[in-house]
Amino acid sequence: METTMSPDARTTPLYLRLWAGVPKELLFLFIAFPLGVVMFAVSIGLFSAAAGTFATFFLGVIFLVGALYLARGAGTVELALLGWVGRPVIPRPDWNDRTAKTGFLGWLKVLFANGHYWLYLVWTMIVNFIITTISFTIAVVWFSIALGGITGWIWIGFVPDSDRDFSVSRWVADRVFGLGDRVDPLLFDSLLWLVVGLIFTATLPFVTRGLTWMHWGVARGLLGAFRTDALEKEVATLTESRSAAVAAEGTALRRLERDIHDGPQQRLVRLQMDIAAAERQLDTDPDAARRLLEEARQQSKDALEELRALSRGFAPPILLDRGLVAALESLAVRSAVTVRVVSSLPEGTDLPTELERNAYFIAAEGLTNAVKHSGATAIDLRIDLRRLPDSEETWLDVTVTDDGRGGAKAVPEHGLAGLQERVLGQGGTLDISSPKGGPTVVAAHLPLPASVVE
Repeated sequence: METTMSPDARTTPLYLRLWAGVPKELLFLFIAFPLGVVMFAVSIGLFSAAAGTFATFFLGVIFLVGALYLARGAGTVELALLGWVGRPVIPRPDWNDRTAKTGFLGWLKVLFANGHYWLYLVWTMIVNFIITTISFTIAVVWFSIALGGITGWIWIGFVPDSDRDFSVSRWVADRVFGLGDRVDPLLFDSLLWLVVGLIFTATLPFVTRGLTWMHWGVARGLLGAFRTDALEKEVATLTESRSAAVAAEGTALRRLERDIHDGPQQRLVRLQMDIAAAERQLDTDPDAARRLLEEARQQSKDALEELRALSRGFAPPILLDRGLVAALESLAVRSAVTVRVVSSLPEGTDLPTELERNAYFIAAEGLTNAVKHSGATAIDLRIDLRRLPDSEETWLDVTVTDDGRGGAKAVPEHGLAGLQERVLGQGGTLDISSPKGGPTVVAAHLPLPASVVE
């Protein structure tokens, strides 16, 4: 997974960017070691206690559960620290907490069967202790030499050397430069320390960056989510979306069938009866037949109007001709309550036809619910594109906000429940916020293909 970078950061030289991360990286390396030692000691103690008391079952299980949860907490802190340092986000594992609330034995079964807990325990008891010890030692030594070298000219004169019969600076001055005893050892020691300190200081960013990447690589392998976790989640999401889509389609068909039966069908039956009565009276009572034909004409007109109203449940021509925003503006004009349409879609955005169609239906259903049930005097309809910062995913947000009485919730067989099914059927999510007294905010989030927004 790649990290996002601002335009200014891209123009900054790489070496300066490395230096910018040194303070956080050093602090991370200095924190990780004592934290790792404490977690190592406590987890070893709990695991040893669990092994020693496992014959009693209950105590052994309690100690083992404590060790597993301690490891989970330690690993979670490590992932948070790595994210704080600036390393790429590592996908969190699925702990299956939602399935662990099935009684004590069911909870234990889910806990012990989850491989992530055991990997976290191995990382806490063995791997992290080794990694933090190595990285802490290297970081402390490198930083100490760098700091001591560049400040040696300050403190080196205070170091007693009366008992020292060997000097590195004197040896270098004699063997390399051939100066023998003609050089001041104190001055040459200061220069030598300064050169070494500058070398270690110049390479410090590479060392801290490499050590933090070592931590990240180990964490990615042991603390990250399995690929199968993502696949299982995707399968579960697709199954839920398919079920929701089927339910939404069935609800829509039943509603359409009921509306046709209660409206146009009844009028067409009445129309047929009026025409039949007019035919019978055409010879005997032409005036009555004429009145019946006029009523039949009105019935046909009313049936046509109702069919047109029902056809609005299908994609209107303006949606195909002029796009989603124009269709929503047309929808707002026909509303019985004042609707303000706000769109932040970039100019020239080409959305998939099926996505536009579903976004239109979601907006229409949201407006219908607000008009019928909220008692609102004004409604805001927003349409936005949102790019997730840590991924390449783009979402289309359709938000309906009204100033009504509030208290709206998704009730089976009612409008918001059908709206929720439609959104889930598209692989999206629906958020409903409707406190008593309002306002009510219904926000649908629909995923877009990555190629929609460049």
